[in-house]
Amino acid sequence: MASSWFPQWRKKSAVSDGGLIAPDETLPFGQTAILGLQHAVAMFGATVLMPLLMGLDPNLAILVSGIGTLLFFVITGGRVPSYLGSSAAFVGVVIAVTGFNGQGLNPHLSVALGGVIACGALYMLIGLLVMKVGTRWIERLMPPVVTGAVVMAIGLNLAPIAVHSVAASGFDSWMAVMTVLAIGLVAVFTHGMVQRLLILVGLIVAWAIYALLTNVLGFGKPVD
Repeated sequence: MASSWFPQWRKKSAVSDGGLIAPDETLPFGQTAILGLQHAVAMFGATVLMPLLMGLDPNLAILVSGIGTLLFFVITGGRVPSYLGSSAAFVGVVIAVTGFNGQGLNPHLSVALGGVIACGALYMLIGLLVMKVGTRWIERLMPPVVTGAVVMAIGLNLAPIAVHSVAASGFDSWMAVMTVLAIGLVAVFTHGMVQRLLILVGLIVAWAIYALLTNVLGFGKPVD
């Protein structure tokens, strides 16, 4: 007999263009595996990067992320499959409060810990409220125009860090631009399953371009 927190997912044969996958639906093993691989690639970077930006231990962040995800899966009965990673919402505030310079562990992290714990407690209260009354009040309080602006502000705030990390040389910078363009082209000009794998496919295309430029044409190699 299946456990109450291991639901019987419905099989979905394939993903049509623009089709949705419900929380209680599952794709064939091959498609599930490849989507899981893309999800791991997309989430791993953020889960490691955010602790590094705040001066936290990324190993601890990955451990707690895994524990939190398993607890979330059990508590929701598997009905809302989701991965709990590191949040970028705390980065700017923690850096501003502690004066962290971005190198090593944050020596002044204790200054921000009280605020982090308070935010966690507030999140828990909001979760309990959602369980009782639903999510409609959140949709009214924060419509897409608000949430979109918040996400955009976070992204623009972190953009200089991403640019700096790929600016070791001119070649690295151009490869970063090509990677972004490859992902964008896959998103715009493909359909169906390939479009859903835009990050993974875009990275593979960028890797192929990098291999061609460096191993065949000799770009990016130091000059003697």
